[in-house]
Amino acid sequence: MSVASREMECREKAASRSDSGSSEEALDRLLLPVSAPRRKSSSLGTPEPPLLRTSTRTIYTAGRPPWYNQQGAQSKDAFVIGLCGGSASGKTTVANKIIEALGVPWVVLLSMDSFYKVLSPEEEALAASNDYNFDHPNAFDFDLLVQTICKLKQGKSVKIPVYDFTTHGRQKEWKNVYGASVIIFEGIMSFSDKELLQLLDMKIFVDADSDIRLVRRLRRDITERGRDIEGVIKQYNKSVKPAFEQYIEPTMRLADIVVPRGGDNMVAIDLIVQHVHSQLEERELSVRSVLASAHQAQPLPQTLSVLENTPQVRGMHTFLRDKETTRDEFIFYSKRLMRLLIEHALSFLPSQTSTVQTPQGQDYEGRRFCGKGITGVSILRAGETMEPALRAVCKDARIGKILIQTNQDSGEPELHYLRLPKDISEDHVILMDCTVSTGAAAMMALRVLLDHDVEEGRILLVSLLMAEMGVHSVAYAFPQVKIITTAIDKSVDELFHIIPGMGNFGDRYFGTDALPDRSDEEGLDISEDHVILMDCTVSTGAAAMMALRVLLDHDVEEGRILLVSLLMAEMGCTQWPTLPQVKIITTAIDKSVDELFHIIPGMGNFGDRYFGTDALPDRSDEEGLGEASY
Repeated sequence: MSVASREMECREKAASRSDSGSSEEALDRLLLPVSAPRRKSSSLGTPEPPLLRTSTRTIYTAGRPPWYNQQGAQSKDAFVIGLCGGSASGKTTVANKIIEALGVPWVVLLSMDSFYKVLSPEEEALAASNDYNFDHPNAFDFDLLVQTICKLKQGKSVKIPVYDFTTHGRQKEWKNVYGASVIIFEGIMSFSDKELLQLLDMKIFVDADSDIRLVRRLRRDITERGRDIEGVIKQYNKSVKPAFEQYIEPTMRLADIVVPRGGDNMVAIDLIVQHVHSQLEERELSVRSVLASAHQAQPLPQTLSVLENTPQVRGMHTFLRDKETTRDEFIFYSKRLMRLLIEHALSFLPSQTSTVQTPQGQDYEGRRFCGKGITGVSILRAGETMEPALRAVCKDARIGKILIQTNQDSGEPELHYLRLPKDISEDHVILMDCTVSTGAAAMMALRVLLDHDVEEGRILLVSLLMAEMGVHSVAYAFPQVKIITTAIDKSVDELFHIIPGMGNFGDRYFGTDALPDRSDEEGLDISEDHVILMDCTVSTGAAAMMALRVLLDHDVEEGRILLVSLLMAEMGCTQWPTLPQVKIITTAIDKSVDELFHIIPGMGNFGDRYFGTDALPDRSDEEGLGEASY
C-alpha cells in the first residue's frame, strides 16, 4: 500500500469516528494528519551538569547567561519542545528525564493540563458524573495556551493557571513563570492546533501500549485525583479511548521523534538531549566584550543626569575614592551620598499640582507624585546598600532584588535569582546599583524588568558612580531609561574596573576587602581552622550541604566543622550520612517541611522578617520566577 493510500485510509477512519463533544469550531482548528519530515539529531557530548543533588531535590547552581544582544533585545527565542501522546503514556516522565539529562538551568516544564477551560454550571454537573469530555479539543483554552507559550518563547514573564482536578476548576491564584532557555510543553493535544504547532521547535510523540496507559490512568486518577474506579473506567471508554483514536494518534505523523516505551527509552532521550544541546550552543551570546568595544567617543546621552558637583558632593567622593578611608567612614559618606542621589532621582518621577490648606488657613500650591506606586529594585549585593536611602524618603516603596554575578570563565553576567513584587508592571521602578562599569549587569537587570512588562520610560537607573562606557551601553540599548548618577569616570581597565573609580564598592562597604579574592590562593589558610558554619534556618539541608562541600573542597577537616542554626527541620538534620563528623547545633527542631520546603510550623522567612522584606511574596518563582524553572 502506498503512503498516499495509507494516508487516505487514516483520514477515512478518522472521519468515521464519532465523539459526543465534537463540533465544527473544534475541527476547524485541528490539523490534518499529514506527514512531516523528521529532523536529524547531532551527536555532541553531554557536559557535566551544574547541579547539586540531595535525596529530595535537585538544585541548579549555574546562572542564566545573557539572552539578549548589545541592543538589549532578545536575539533568539527560547527553544520549545512539544511532547504529545495519549493519556498516561509517560509524557511527564519523559519530560523530567530530558530535564535531568540536559543538565542545564532555566528549563521550564509546562503542562497542557493547566489550560483546561473554565466550566459552566451545566458542564460542572456533567464533570461530576464523569459525563464531560475532558479529552476533546473543546476542553482546552488554546487561545490562552498559544499566547502563554508565545510570551515565554519571547523571554517574557507569564501567568499560568493552576487547575484543580478534584473540583474540575481553576484555583484563584495563578503561578508566574519566567526565565526559560528551554521550554518543555507536554499534553495530549500538543500537536492538535495549527498556531500551537508553529511554536514548537522540536516535536516528540510518546507512544505506549493502550493497556499500560489504562493501568497508569486508573492508578493516577484513583490515588492522586480522588476518583472511583467505576468513574475512571466509564470516562476512559466513553471519551479517553475514542479521543486518542480520533485526535491524538493521527498526529503521530507530525512528530520529529517517536519515543516508544516512554521514560525507559534512554536511547531516544539521549538523541533528544544531544540535539537540544546543539541548539543551545547556537544561542550563546557574548555581551560584555561587545559592550567594551562599542560606543567609543560618543557624546553623553540626554537621558543622563549627573548630580551637581558641589563642594559637599566632591568632598564625599574624596573620602569614598581614598584607599586609606576606614570602613566606618566609607559607610558614613556612602549613606550621605546615597540619600542625596535618591532625592535627586525622585525629582524625575511624574507629579501634578496639589493645593493644600496650611494651619493658618491659607492655600498652598504644591506637587504630589501622580504615579500608581514606586518600587526599588537592587542589584545584589552592592545595590542593596541603597535600599535604606530609598525607604527613608519613600516609606511606601516596595522592594525587589536581582542577583547577577559574573561568570569567571566566560566573563559574562549571569542571572541567579530575582524577587519582584506583584504587579510591578504598573509601578515606576528605581533600579539601584552602586557602580556601573561596562553596563552589562545593569542591562541584564533592565531586560528582566522589561520582561515583566515594566515600561521602559518608567525606569530610573540610579548609581553612585558610572563609567562612560556603561552610560553609553545602557542608553544605546534602552533609550527611554533615565540614568542618574553622582559622577562619571572616563574609562575602565582590562578587568572592567572603573578608572580612577573607588574600588570594589561591595567589598569596601561590607568589609570583605581585607580578605584575598580567594581563600585558596594566598594569605588565608582556612584549612587549619575550626569553622563555625552559620545559617539561621535549615529546612531540607540543601544549602548547608553546598556550603559544607565548599569547606571540604578547601581542605577543612570534616571533624572541625560546626553547623549552627536557630531552627532546623528534621529533614535537614538527616541529610548528613556522608558527613558524619560534622557537629550540628540548633535551638529547636521542627517536624516537617511543606511542598515549598518551608519549615512547619517554622518561623517564616527569617531573612525577610529580619531585613523588613517580608511584605514581599516568599519566593520570586511565585510572583516572577516559575517553580517549573529548573
